[in-house]
Amino acid sequence: MSIQTNNMKHLLRIILFGVAVLLIHYSCSKVGNLPTTYYANGNAPVLRSSSTPIAAQVADSSNVVLILAWTDPSYATQSSTETFTIQIDSAGRNFSKAVSIGVVGEFGYSFTAEQINNIALGFGFAFNVTYNMNVRVISSYANNNEQLISNTLTISVTPYLIPAVVAPPSTGELYLVGNATNGGWSNPVPVPTQVFEQVDSLDYAGVFNLSGGNQYLALPVNGDWSNKYATNDANFQGTGGTFGYNANNNFTGPATSGWYIIWFNFQTGIVTVTPWSGVFPDSLYIVGSSTPGGWTNPVPEPSQQFTQINSSQFQLKLALSGANQYLLLPVNGSWSTKYAVGSTNDTVSGGSFGYYNGTTYNFYNTNFTGPASSGNFVITANFLNWTYTVTQ
Repeated sequence: MSIQTNNMKHLLRIILFGVAVLLIHYSCSKVGNLPTTYYANGNAPVLRSSSTPIAAQVADSSNVVLILAWTDPSYATQSSTETFTIQIDSAGRNFSKAVSIGVVGEFGYSFTAEQINNIALGFGFAFNVTYNMNVRVISSYANNNEQLISNTLTISVTPYLIPAVVAPPSTGELYLVGNATNGGWSNPVPVPTQVFEQVDSLDYAGVFNLSGGNQYLALPVNGDWSNKYATNDANFQGTGGTFGYNANNNFTGPATSGWYIIWFNFQTGIVTVTPWSGVFPDSLYIVGSSTPGGWTNPVPEPSQQFTQINSSQFQLKLALSGANQYLLLPVNGSWSTKYAVGSTNDTVSGGSFGYYNGTTYNFYNTNFTGPASSGNFVITANFLNWTYTVTQ
């Protein structure tokens, strides 16, 4: 029994050794390339378009104005499962803010005038002004693997004006009235504090100090109750809703007192109410080496005092000396608070600014850079969006 056992053990060692040799042989042998018929990497799609300058009108809204087509990337899969992402962006931004549209199993896409117009307006393009937009396609497998980017095309687009849901005031003016405001229901209303800024032909907005739990209306003519902008929206809340011309109901103001931006968009017929943060000045002054009064504080009045022109903007016309600096002051004769710029967001012609009191708001702690050359300038400070402009 022991001899047979030993023979069996010896035989088993031989068999195991043979298996190990075979495994080593196959593991060290190079396997040929997998068949490219089933594992192809694909090719970047080639994009082309029917594009000519797109300058549609409202009547063309439902018409096709742009047809894109691209080649099959020839992935190792059925073409019906291949996915494509069309990207469109304003020219020169490298698709950093692109609008994306997904397509599956197709090698083309058609855009109506309305689609292109909405994309263009979404980029902030102005009506009836021509802009360039870049277009490309990114292909991939259904699971987004093996993404390949096409060539980039440039198309010329001129957005058209969409009829406004609510006709804006023909006067180009809009006033706020109501017990939510400082002036109450007295009409005419206080100006300029209850005058809206005309942002553009279809948008009016302002910064207002509202008392909570009250109501308001908007008037196209100060001192006249004949016409008004109001609401029929049963769900209108303190944050906004729809509005109309000579609608039946007052707007419901915010529940809490404070500073708010009221924004009327006549294109959409929607008013929005959002909290405004910051310190709004009762008056505004300029001081600095750019000004005739230099850094002497208090500054000369009224020559270095801004005029408030509406609920959100202050403006001053002044001779400035070149290659100098300045600050804006909410209180003449005091250095404790000021309006200044950040160290990286200042330009001679304008930029963003903010409030600084030495402790709470520490970012805006740099003087404004004045114009390089002396001359007469108009400085506008806009508290709606905390921006300033300097024009000659």
